[in-house]
Amino acid sequence: MSEKKKSWLDRIPHPLALLFYIIVFAGILTYIIPAGSYDREEINDATRTIPGTYEFTERTPVNLLDLFTAIPQGFQEIANIVFIVFAAAMMFGVLEKTGMLERTVGTFVRKLGLGRRYLAIVIMTFIYGLLGIFVGYENNIALIPIAILLSIAIGGDAILGAGIGIGGVSIGFGLSPFNPYTVGVGHQIAEMSLFSGWAFRSVLVVLVLSLLAAYNVRYFKKIQKDREKSLGDDIDTDDMQLTQPLDSYKMRKKDIAMLLVFVAGLAVMLYGVFTRGWYINEISAIFLMIGIANGLIARMNGSQIAGTFSKALEPSALAAILIGVAQGIQVVMNHGNISDTIAYGLVSVLEHLPATVAAIFMSISQSIINLFIPGGSGQALVTLPIMIPVGDIVGVSRQSTISAFQVGDGITNLITPTLGGLMAMLGLCRVPYGRWLRYIFPFTIMAFIVSWMALLISVLIS
Repeated sequence: MSEKKKSWLDRIPHPLALLFYIIVFAGILTYIIPAGSYDREEINDATRTIPGTYEFTERTPVNLLDLFTAIPQGFQEIANIVFIVFAAAMMFGVLEKTGMLERTVGTFVRKLGLGRRYLAIVIMTFIYGLLGIFVGYENNIALIPIAILLSIAIGGDAILGAGIGIGGVSIGFGLSPFNPYTVGVGHQIAEMSLFSGWAFRSVLVVLVLSLLAAYNVRYFKKIQKDREKSLGDDIDTDDMQLTQPLDSYKMRKKDIAMLLVFVAGLAVMLYGVFTRGWYINEISAIFLMIGIANGLIARMNGSQIAGTFSKALEPSALAAILIGVAQGIQVVMNHGNISDTIAYGLVSVLEHLPATVAAIFMSISQSIINLFIPGGSGQALVTLPIMIPVGDIVGVSRQSTISAFQVGDGITNLITPTLGGLMAMLGLCRVPYGRWLRYIFPFTIMAFIVSWMALLISVLIS
């Protein structure tokens, strides 16, 4: 067998090394980019930027010690996100140990039939998209391994599973018409009705999810025709495969009981998120409760449950480390006071552009800012108070400005290496970042093109 020709994307460093290089680069930028800041104000317990208040300040470049202390500080700032990765891993560790997860997926594939594998890919892409729309981003980290198991069960690979799970959640969350962190915060800043314009945004997210489903199916057809074209066959997924003939899978009473506990736990989580304001800590607690309850249903004692939890943490350790290191980049940027300067420089260009071009440039500038300030609500509070008045000046409606922000932030969530949630999902899938980028980058360009066309329509119809 001839050795596959390596793409330059295959030479991208290990994610941990890549994030460290970005930290070093951010540190260098603190010596190059002038320091500056906007004034802030507190509104409804949220701190947001006051337009027109940007001023240069004294440089505060980071030294070598600052560069390394940014990493533990990043862990401290984002500890709740780190723990939800552990909680999700422990919960799924029990489901895998008992065989419930394998039997559930095996039974699903058997009943659907291998002859309808393409339909399975489309259905699962939209299911993960809906989870992104209504549940969130980091909240769905726990569910990503199911997509890998399903993909391998129907003859796909880990890359296809990541395309279904990570791709679906990222697009659903990023373009969600009900995203509280981007659209919700944006509408509060713009003083507009919460989630107004949802119908237009719903059409866009369905279009892009349809494009993703077709993209995933196309890749699956390609590797079915020629397995040499698989990007993920060399990824170790031995413990994520079905171990029995497909026609032998049948769910036991214990499996059904465990599945019901799992679904009930997710239902309680959704209730809490939408009615009680629950976030990461409460969701992590629900995952732990599901894991313990299902361990007891499987007649495991305390020591066996603890041992299963402990073993499940091993493959998730890297994912958790990546989240903390990624947050360290923002710590460096904040220490050097250059985040506001970058935002100011990008937004200043908008004042000299026509409305249609300005809307596209808004989304591009948000894509760039997303590299340095990952996290939708954080970006919204920094940039939208500036972008909305500029949009008013150049003739871009406030709805279009918020949509431009959402497109720039949301679609780049597919590829932003500084986004802890993305790196955690890739870690759980065991998919190298370079390999993921090679798979998803062409789709990212297509998603931008479709979204930019929607933005142009939104500007033209005001």
